[in-house]
Amino acid sequence: MNTKLLGAVVFALASLVFTPGFAEESAATDRSATGGAQTLEDIMARQKQMKIDESFRSENLGDPANAAPISAPLGTNGGRSSADIYRSIRYNEIDPSTQVRGPAAGVLIQDGGTSWYKLREGPVITYGGGALLAIIALLVVFYFVRGRIMIDGGPAGTTIERFKAIERFGHWLLAGSFIALAITGLITLMGRSFLIPVIGKEAFAPLANGSKWLHNNIAWAFMLGLVMTFCMWVVHNIPNKLDWHWLKAGGGIFTKSHPSARKFNAGQKIIFWTVMLLGLSVSLSGLSMLFPFEMPMFAKTFSVINSIFGTELPTVLAPHEEMQYANIWHSIVAFAMMVAIIAHIYIGSVGMEGAFDAMGTGQVDREWARQHHDLWVEEVEAKQGKGGSS
Repeated sequence: MNTKLLGAVVFALASLVFTPGFAEESAATDRSATGGAQTLEDIMARQKQMKIDESFRSENLGDPANAAPISAPLGTNGGRSSADIYRSIRYNEIDPSTQVRGPAAGVLIQDGGTSWYKLREGPVITYGGGALLAIIALLVVFYFVRGRIMIDGGPAGTTIERFKAIERFGHWLLAGSFIALAITGLITLMGRSFLIPVIGKEAFAPLANGSKWLHNNIAWAFMLGLVMTFCMWVVHNIPNKLDWHWLKAGGGIFTKSHPSARKFNAGQKIIFWTVMLLGLSVSLSGLSMLFPFEMPMFAKTFSVINSIFGTELPTVLAPHEEMQYANIWHSIVAFAMMVAIIAHIYIGSVGMEGAFDAMGTGQVDREWARQHHDLWVEEVEAKQGKGGSS
Protein backbone atom coordinates (compact mmCIF):
# COMPACT_ATOMS: atom_id res chain seq x y z
CA MET A 1 0.00 0.00 0.00
CA ASN A 2 1.20 3.50 -0.80
CA THR A 3 2.80 5.13 2.28
CA LYS A 4 0.76 8.33 1.97
CA LEU A 5 -2.46 6.35 1.59
CA LEU A 6 -1.60 4.24 4.63
CA GLY A 7 -0.87 7.37 6.64
CA ALA A 8 -4.20 8.88 5.64
CA VAL A 9 -6.05 5.74 6.71
CA VAL A 10 -4.31 5.66 10.09
CA PHE A 11 -5.00 9.38 10.56
CA ALA A 12 -8.67 8.87 9.76
CA LEU A 13 -9.01 5.92 12.15
CA ALA A 14 -7.29 7.83 14.93
CA SER A 15 -9.65 10.75 14.46
CA LEU A 16 -12.59 8.35 14.68
CA VAL A 17 -11.47 6.69 17.91
CA PHE A 18 -10.30 9.73 19.84
CA THR A 19 -13.15 12.12 19.10
CA PRO A 20 -13.91 14.07 22.32
CA GLY A 21 -17.51 14.09 23.52
CA PHE A 22 -17.67 17.76 24.51
CA ALA A 23 -16.15 20.29 22.14
CA GLU A 24 -16.72 23.47 20.19
CA GLU A 25 -19.10 23.14 17.25
CA SER A 26 -17.60 23.51 13.76
CA ALA A 27 -19.13 25.22 10.78
CA ALA A 28 -21.26 23.25 8.32
CA THR A 29 -19.22 21.28 5.79
CA ASP A 30 -20.01 20.80 2.11
CA ARG A 31 -19.70 17.07 1.40
CA SER A 32 -21.15 17.06 -2.10
CA ALA A 33 -17.70 16.52 -3.62
CA THR A 34 -17.24 13.30 -1.64
CA GLY A 35 -20.68 11.93 -2.27
CA GLY A 36 -21.69 12.47 1.34
CA ALA A 37 -18.59 10.88 2.86
CA GLN A 38 -16.41 12.68 5.39
CA THR A 39 -13.97 15.26 4.10
CA LEU A 40 -10.56 16.49 5.17
CA GLU A 41 -12.34 19.40 6.89
CA ASP A 42 -14.29 16.91 9.01
CA ILE A 43 -11.10 15.16 10.07
CA MET A 44 -9.29 18.42 10.85
CA ALA A 45 -12.27 19.76 12.84
CA ARG A 46 -12.30 16.59 14.90
CA GLN A 47 -8.57 16.87 15.58
CA LYS A 48 -9.14 20.45 16.79
CA GLN A 49 -11.71 19.04 19.24
CA MET A 50 -14.58 20.82 17.51
CA LYS A 51 -18.03 19.29 17.63
CA ILE A 52 -19.26 18.26 14.19
CA ASP A 53 -22.61 16.99 12.97
CA GLU A 54 -21.93 13.32 12.28
CA SER A 55 -25.44 12.43 11.21
CA PHE A 56 -24.11 11.95 7.66
CA ARG A 57 -22.30 8.90 9.10
CA SER A 58 -24.45 7.84 12.05
CA GLU A 59 -27.59 7.71 9.89
CA ASN A 60 -25.91 6.05 6.91
CA LEU A 61 -26.23 2.49 8.18
CA GLY A 62 -27.55 0.78 5.08
CA ASP A 63 -31.07 -0.49 4.40
CA PRO A 64 -31.35 -3.82 2.60
CA ALA A 65 -35.06 -3.22 1.96
CA ASN A 66 -34.33 -0.12 -0.12
CA ALA A 67 -31.14 -1.39 -1.74
CA ALA A 68 -30.88 -1.57 -5.50
CA PRO A 69 -31.75 -4.97 -7.03
CA ILE A 70 -28.83 -7.35 -6.88
CA SER A 71 -28.58 -10.10 -9.48
CA ALA A 72 -25.74 -11.97 -7.84
CA PRO A 73 -26.30 -13.98 -4.61
CA LEU A 74 -26.19 -11.84 -1.50
CA GLY A 75 -23.28 -12.16 0.91
CA THR A 76 -23.51 -12.75 4.64
CA ASN A 77 -24.38 -9.09 5.19
CA GLY A 78 -27.34 -9.16 2.85
CA GLY A 79 -27.80 -5.77 1.21
CA ARG A 80 -25.52 -4.01 3.70
CA SER A 81 -21.80 -3.50 3.35
CA SER A 82 -19.19 -4.04 6.06
CA ALA A 83 -18.87 -0.26 6.37
CA ASP A 84 -22.59 -0.04 7.18
CA ILE A 85 -22.19 -2.68 9.90
CA TYR A 86 -19.16 -0.96 11.44
CA ARG A 87 -20.93 2.41 11.44
CA SER A 88 -23.95 0.92 13.22
CA ILE A 89 -21.61 -0.55 15.85
CA ARG A 90 -19.73 2.75 16.17
CA TYR A 91 -22.95 4.69 16.88
CA ASN A 92 -24.61 1.96 18.95
CA GLU A 93 -27.39 1.44 16.40
CA ILE A 94 -26.80 -2.23 15.72
CA ASP A 95 -29.29 -4.84 16.85
CA PRO A 96 -27.17 -7.13 19.04
CA SER A 97 -27.47 -10.89 19.02
CA THR A 98 -30.39 -12.39 20.91
CA GLN A 99 -27.81 -14.33 22.95
CA VAL A 100 -26.62 -11.07 24.54
CA ARG A 101 -27.84 -10.79 28.12
CA GLY A 102 -28.07 -7.66 30.24
CA PRO A 103 -28.45 -3.98 29.27
CA ALA A 104 -24.71 -3.26 29.35
CA ALA A 105 -23.87 -6.19 27.11
CA GLY A 106 -26.09 -4.77 24.38
CA VAL A 107 -23.69 -1.83 23.89
CA LEU A 108 -20.81 -2.99 21.72
CA ILE A 109 -18.85 0.28 21.69
CA GLN A 110 -19.05 3.10 24.26
CA ASP A 111 -16.33 5.59 23.51
CA GLY A 112 -16.96 7.95 26.43
CA GLY A 113 -14.58 5.99 28.62
CA THR A 114 -11.54 7.90 27.42
CA SER A 115 -13.06 11.31 28.23
CA TRP A 116 -14.26 10.00 31.62
CA TYR A 117 -10.84 8.60 32.47
CA LYS A 118 -9.05 11.84 31.53
CA LEU A 119 -11.48 13.88 33.63
CA ARG A 120 -11.18 11.48 36.57
CA GLU A 121 -7.38 11.26 36.49
CA GLY A 122 -6.89 14.93 35.67
CA PRO A 123 -9.11 17.73 37.03
CA VAL A 124 -10.98 15.62 39.63
CA ILE A 125 -7.81 14.41 41.36
CA THR A 126 -5.90 17.65 40.83
CA TYR A 127 -8.55 20.07 42.10
CA GLY A 128 -10.00 17.69 44.68
CA GLY A 129 -6.64 16.85 46.18
CA GLY A 130 -5.63 20.52 46.00
CA ALA A 131 -8.76 21.51 47.93
CA LEU A 132 -7.91 19.07 50.74
CA LEU A 133 -4.35 20.36 51.02
CA ALA A 134 -5.59 23.96 50.88
CA ILE A 135 -8.08 23.60 53.75
CA ILE A 136 -5.49 21.83 55.91
CA ALA A 137 -2.93 24.57 55.22
CA LEU A 138 -5.53 27.27 55.89
CA LEU A 139 -6.48 25.75 59.25
CA VAL A 140 -2.83 25.47 60.28
CA VAL A 141 -2.30 29.15 59.49
CA PHE A 142 -5.54 30.07 61.28
CA TYR A 143 -4.46 28.14 64.36
CA PHE A 144 -1.14 29.96 64.62
CA VAL A 145 -2.76 33.37 63.93
CA ARG A 146 -5.92 33.06 66.05
CA GLY A 147 -4.88 30.36 68.46
CA ARG A 148 -7.26 28.08 70.29
CA ILE A 149 -10.63 29.57 71.23
CA MET A 150 -10.59 29.39 75.02
CA ILE A 151 -13.34 29.62 77.64
CA ASP A 152 -13.33 33.24 78.83
CA GLY A 153 -12.52 33.31 82.53
CA GLY A 154 -11.87 29.56 82.56
CA PRO A 155 -14.21 26.60 83.06
CA ALA A 156 -16.99 26.76 85.63
CA GLY A 157 -16.24 23.29 86.94
CA THR A 158 -19.85 22.14 86.61
CA THR A 159 -21.36 20.50 83.57
CA ILE A 160 -24.61 20.33 81.64
CA GLU A 161 -25.79 17.56 79.34
CA ARG A 162 -25.27 18.59 75.73
CA PHE A 163 -26.08 15.41 73.81
CA LYS A 164 -27.78 12.19 74.84
CA ALA A 165 -26.21 8.78 74.19
CA ILE A 166 -28.39 8.10 71.13
CA GLU A 167 -27.38 11.44 69.63
CA ARG A 168 -23.71 10.70 70.16
CA PHE A 169 -24.15 7.24 68.66
CA GLY A 170 -25.76 8.71 65.53
CA HIS A 171 -23.03 11.33 65.24
CA TRP A 172 -20.14 8.86 65.60
CA LEU A 173 -21.81 6.36 63.29
CA LEU A 174 -22.01 9.07 60.64
CA ALA A 175 -18.57 10.53 61.37
CA GLY A 176 -16.74 7.21 61.68
CA SER A 177 -18.26 5.75 58.54
CA PHE A 178 -17.52 8.94 56.60
CA ILE A 179 -13.86 8.92 57.63
CA ALA A 180 -13.58 5.25 56.57
CA LEU A 181 -15.32 6.06 53.28
CA ALA A 182 -13.03 9.04 52.68
CA ILE A 183 -9.87 6.98 53.22
CA THR A 184 -11.00 4.00 51.12
CA GLY A 185 -12.38 6.33 48.45
CA LEU A 186 -9.09 8.22 48.18
CA ILE A 187 -7.20 4.93 47.91
CA THR A 188 -9.53 3.80 45.13
CA LEU A 189 -9.40 7.12 43.29
CA MET A 190 -5.78 8.17 43.75
CA GLY A 191 -3.97 4.99 44.77
CA ARG A 192 -2.66 4.17 41.31
CA SER A 193 -0.97 7.54 41.03
CA PHE A 194 0.36 7.95 44.57
CA LEU A 195 0.61 4.53 46.23
CA ILE A 196 1.84 2.18 43.50
CA PRO A 197 5.13 4.13 43.09
CA VAL A 198 5.65 3.82 46.88
CA ILE A 199 4.45 0.32 47.83
CA GLY A 200 4.40 -1.40 44.44
CA LYS A 201 1.64 -3.14 42.47
CA GLU A 202 1.74 -6.37 44.48
CA ALA A 203 1.01 -4.58 47.76
CA PHE A 204 -1.46 -2.17 46.22
CA ALA A 205 -3.67 -4.86 44.64
CA PRO A 206 -5.04 -6.36 47.90
CA LEU A 207 -5.22 -2.88 49.43
CA ALA A 208 -7.34 -1.65 46.51
CA ASN A 209 -9.59 -4.71 46.59
CA GLY A 210 -10.10 -4.41 50.34
CA SER A 211 -10.77 -0.67 50.07
CA LYS A 212 -13.42 -1.25 47.43
CA TRP A 213 -15.16 -3.92 49.53
CA LEU A 214 -15.07 -1.77 52.67
CA HIS A 215 -16.25 1.31 50.79
CA ASN A 216 -19.27 -0.46 49.32
CA ASN A 217 -20.35 -1.96 52.65
CA ILE A 218 -19.55 0.87 55.07
CA ALA A 219 -21.75 3.06 52.87
CA TRP A 220 -24.82 1.48 54.50
CA ALA A 221 -23.66 2.62 57.95
CA PHE A 222 -23.11 6.13 56.58
CA MET A 223 -26.63 6.30 55.18
CA LEU A 224 -28.09 5.03 58.45
CA GLY A 225 -26.14 7.67 60.39
CA LEU A 226 -27.33 10.31 57.93
CA VAL A 227 -30.97 9.40 58.52
CA MET A 228 -30.53 9.24 62.30
CA THR A 229 -28.85 12.64 62.65
CA PHE A 230 -31.34 14.26 60.31
CA CYS A 231 -34.32 12.98 62.28
CA MET A 232 -32.80 13.94 65.65
CA TRP A 233 -31.49 17.41 64.77
CA VAL A 234 -33.44 18.85 61.87
CA VAL A 235 -35.84 20.64 64.23
CA HIS A 236 -32.88 22.45 65.83
CA ASN A 237 -31.33 23.44 62.50
CA ILE A 238 -34.13 25.47 60.91
CA PRO A 239 -32.60 28.88 59.99
CA ASN A 240 -33.92 31.94 61.82
CA LYS A 241 -33.09 35.62 62.33
CA LEU A 242 -30.76 34.80 65.18
CA ASP A 243 -28.44 33.08 62.71
CA TRP A 244 -27.99 36.31 60.73
CA HIS A 245 -26.77 38.15 63.82
CA TRP A 246 -24.40 35.26 64.57
CA LEU A 247 -22.96 35.41 61.06
CA LYS A 248 -22.56 39.20 61.16
CA ALA A 249 -20.52 38.84 64.34
CA GLY A 250 -18.38 36.14 62.72
CA GLY A 251 -19.47 33.69 65.38
CA GLY A 252 -17.02 35.21 67.82
CA ILE A 253 -14.19 33.41 66.06
CA PHE A 254 -12.23 36.55 65.28
CA THR A 255 -13.22 38.51 68.38
CA LYS A 256 -13.83 37.89 72.07
CA SER A 257 -17.60 38.39 71.71
CA HIS A 258 -19.91 35.37 71.74
CA PRO A 259 -23.14 35.86 69.74
CA SER A 260 -26.28 34.35 71.24
CA ALA A 261 -27.31 30.93 69.99
CA ARG A 262 -29.67 28.11 70.81
CA LYS A 263 -28.69 24.42 70.64
CA PHE A 264 -27.02 24.91 67.24
CA ASN A 265 -25.50 28.18 66.05
CA ALA A 266 -25.42 29.36 62.43
CA GLY A 267 -22.02 27.80 61.77
CA GLN A 268 -23.21 24.41 62.99
CA LYS A 269 -26.37 24.75 60.92
CA ILE A 270 -24.28 25.36 57.82
CA ILE A 271 -22.31 22.19 58.55
CA PHE A 272 -25.53 20.27 59.25
CA TRP A 273 -27.21 21.19 55.96
CA THR A 274 -23.97 20.76 54.03
CA VAL A 275 -23.63 17.22 55.37
CA MET A 276 -27.30 16.41 54.87
CA LEU A 277 -27.59 17.67 51.28
CA LEU A 278 -24.20 16.53 50.06
CA GLY A 279 -24.58 13.28 52.01
CA LEU A 280 -27.88 12.59 50.26
CA SER A 281 -26.33 13.37 46.88
CA VAL A 282 -23.23 11.24 47.44
CA SER A 283 -25.43 8.39 48.69
CA LEU A 284 -27.67 8.49 45.62
CA SER A 285 -24.73 8.56 43.22
CA GLY A 286 -23.13 5.70 45.17
CA LEU A 287 -26.32 3.64 44.94
CA SER A 288 -26.46 4.41 41.22
CA MET A 289 -22.99 2.89 40.81
CA LEU A 290 -23.85 -0.13 42.95
CA PHE A 291 -27.11 -0.74 41.04
CA PRO A 292 -26.60 0.88 37.60
CA PHE A 293 -29.47 -0.99 35.93
CA GLU A 294 -31.95 -0.53 38.77
CA MET A 295 -31.10 3.03 39.80
CA PRO A 296 -29.91 5.15 36.85
CA MET A 297 -30.22 8.78 37.93
CA PHE A 298 -28.60 11.06 35.39
CA ALA A 299 -30.79 10.57 32.31
CA LYS A 300 -33.89 11.53 34.30
CA THR A 301 -32.03 14.34 36.06
CA PHE A 302 -30.85 15.75 32.74
CA SER A 303 -34.40 15.55 31.39
CA VAL A 304 -35.68 17.66 34.30
CA ILE A 305 -32.84 20.17 33.88
CA ASN A 306 -33.57 20.44 30.15
CA SER A 307 -37.27 21.11 30.78
CA ILE A 308 -36.45 23.84 33.31
CA PHE A 309 -33.48 25.60 31.72
CA GLY A 310 -33.91 24.71 28.06
CA THR A 311 -30.53 22.96 27.91
CA GLU A 312 -29.71 20.02 25.66
CA LEU A 313 -28.15 17.55 28.05
CA PRO A 314 -28.32 13.90 26.91
CA THR A 315 -31.38 12.05 28.12
CA VAL A 316 -30.66 8.64 26.61
CA LEU A 317 -27.65 7.13 28.37
CA ALA A 318 -26.12 3.67 28.24
CA PRO A 319 -25.46 2.00 31.62
CA HIS A 320 -21.75 2.71 31.09
CA GLU A 321 -22.47 6.43 30.73
CA GLU A 322 -24.69 6.45 33.80
CA MET A 323 -21.85 4.96 35.83
CA GLN A 324 -19.31 7.41 34.41
CA TYR A 325 -21.46 10.41 35.31
CA ALA A 326 -22.20 8.92 38.74
CA ASN A 327 -18.51 8.28 39.39
CA ILE A 328 -17.46 11.83 38.54
CA TRP A 329 -20.31 13.40 40.54
CA HIS A 330 -19.68 11.05 43.48
CA SER A 331 -16.02 12.11 43.59
CA ILE A 332 -16.73 15.85 43.33
CA VAL A 333 -19.37 15.80 46.08
CA ALA A 334 -17.17 13.62 48.30
CA PHE A 335 -14.28 16.10 48.01
CA ALA A 336 -16.61 18.97 48.93
CA MET A 337 -17.80 17.02 51.99
CA MET A 338 -14.24 16.23 53.04
CA VAL A 339 -13.31 19.92 52.96
CA ALA A 340 -16.31 20.80 55.16
CA ILE A 341 -15.72 17.91 57.57
CA ILE A 342 -12.02 18.73 58.00
CA ALA A 343 -13.02 22.25 59.10
CA HIS A 344 -15.67 20.76 61.40
CA ILE A 345 -13.17 18.35 62.96
CA TYR A 346 -10.74 21.22 63.60
CA ILE A 347 -13.22 23.46 65.41
CA GLY A 348 -14.60 20.52 67.39
CA SER A 349 -11.21 19.37 68.65
CA VAL A 350 -8.01 21.46 68.78
CA GLY A 351 -9.69 24.64 67.59
CA MET A 352 -11.95 25.25 70.59
CA GLU A 353 -11.53 24.44 74.28
CA GLY A 354 -14.32 22.26 75.65
CA ALA A 355 -15.95 21.55 72.28
CA PHE A 356 -14.97 17.89 72.03
CA ASP A 357 -16.68 17.04 75.32
CA ALA A 358 -20.06 17.58 73.66
CA MET A 359 -19.59 14.43 71.57
CA GLY A 360 -17.03 12.79 73.82
CA THR A 361 -18.98 12.40 77.05
CA GLY A 362 -22.11 14.35 76.23
CA GLN A 363 -21.43 16.68 79.18
CA VAL A 364 -19.98 20.17 78.58
CA ASP A 365 -18.71 22.79 80.96
CA ARG A 366 -21.55 25.08 81.96
CA GLU A 367 -19.51 28.24 81.31
CA TRP A 368 -18.57 27.00 77.84
CA ALA A 369 -22.23 26.33 77.17
CA ARG A 370 -23.26 29.82 78.34
CA GLN A 371 -20.66 31.50 76.15
CA HIS A 372 -21.50 29.59 72.95
CA HIS A 373 -25.15 28.53 73.40
CA ASP A 374 -26.57 30.86 76.03
CA LEU A 375 -30.19 30.68 74.89
CA TRP A 376 -30.08 26.90 74.86
CA VAL A 377 -28.70 26.87 78.44
CA GLU A 378 -31.58 29.10 79.52
CA GLU A 379 -34.06 26.69 77.93
CA VAL A 380 -32.49 23.67 79.65
CA GLU A 381 -32.33 25.39 83.03
CA ALA A 382 -35.92 26.52 82.70
CA LYS A 383 -36.99 22.91 82.11
CA GLN A 384 -34.93 21.78 85.10
CA GLY A 385 -36.37 24.49 87.30
CA LYS A 386 -33.10 26.39 86.97
CA GLY A 387 -31.42 23.63 88.90
CA GLY A 388 -28.90 21.29 88.82
CA SER A 389 -25.38 20.90 87.91
CA SER A 390 -24.49 17.36 87.07
